[in-house]
Amino acid sequence: MAKRRKLIAPSADDLSRLEDEFRRETSSRSFTAAPIAQVAAETASSYDPRPAEDRERAARDRNDAESFRQKTEAGLVMLEIPLEEIDADALVRDRVVLDAEDMQELQMSIAANGLRLPIEAYPLAEDGRGFRYGLLSGYRRFRAVQALLELTEKPAYTKIRAVLRDPEAMGGTFAAMIEENEIRANLSHFERGRIAVIASQQGAFVNVEAAVDALFPMASKGKRSKIRSFALIFEELGDMLRFPELMKERDGLKLAAALRGGAEARLRDLLARRDPANAADEAEMVLEALAQLEPVEADPARGGRPKKPAARAERAREVRKLTSGITLKTISEANGWSVKIEGGNVDGEMIDAVMQKLAYLLETP
Repeated sequence: MAKRRKLIAPSADDLSRLEDEFRRETSSRSFTAAPIAQVAAETASSYDPRPAEDRERAARDRNDAESFRQKTEAGLVMLEIPLEEIDADALVRDRVVLDAEDMQELQMSIAANGLRLPIEAYPLAEDGRGFRYGLLSGYRRFRAVQALLELTEKPAYTKIRAVLRDPEAMGGTFAAMIEENEIRANLSHFERGRIAVIASQQGAFVNVEAAVDALFPMASKGKRSKIRSFALIFEELGDMLRFPELMKERDGLKLAAALRGGAEARLRDLLARRDPANAADEAEMVLEALAQLEPVEADPARGGRPKKPAARAERAREVRKLTSGITLKTISEANGWSVKIEGGNVDGEMIDAVMQKLAYLLETP
């Protein structure tokens, strides 16, 4: 009779060792499913049990969503953005002042007809202030809606219609803002010069010269030169002037010429003696200050339009006054002589007769 073997349950160490051996043996083997199994798996994964109408609707929704995303990125979709999510001062504005009367008219128009033209905004990076968008253009419209909200507290004014823009694709934030304002409301030379200085100070351009060239590429060479002159006024006297955006072009160019001549300290001293009441008063102050400076000689290296030579005073060699009231003058010129005939009764027939007699005298030997 065969002796029965006594079965002993494996220990935990034995089980761990068996599992390790099994894992080593099986990990080196590669199992490839049969082709029919692969086909069945692919078919099962691609099978959509929904009805054809539901599948068609889902495909249409995906296409619409993609189209909407593309149009939003291109700035073709109008959004309604809460005012509290827009930082109106994220970008230094080129407009220096807002006319109170114009702003009131704009508020009344929006209250009566709604906001007809949306603002332009661009996404902001998270900075902990709660703003999601920066204001690119439409500063006056934004402030008007904001004022209406404070005045009426109507929920309709808690949001504003806007389109999203990519300012870098439009040539940078400064260029995009200025382009919008140049089209809608002409900027003064001082406002142009001011924003060029600020853009260069914030590192958008290497210097003011480059900022003017980049921000106003369509301006003529002469206009860019004037903008640089007013940029100099902003740099050196911007804190002294109260109404610089209303300064006349002629006065501004004179002021810039004096600054280039080194008169900054003297001008600051003269302008600090009085506080102007209005733009006309300030313009008078500037002219009075310039009158007290030494005249500045023009720098030929700066170029400019060539001056016309001064007309020479007319010098007659001989003057004869006739009894008929006619005066004859002989004048020596660089290439010959001229005879001038003056008098109230001189007409074309008389001149023709004189020319015939002169021709006869000069042709006679």
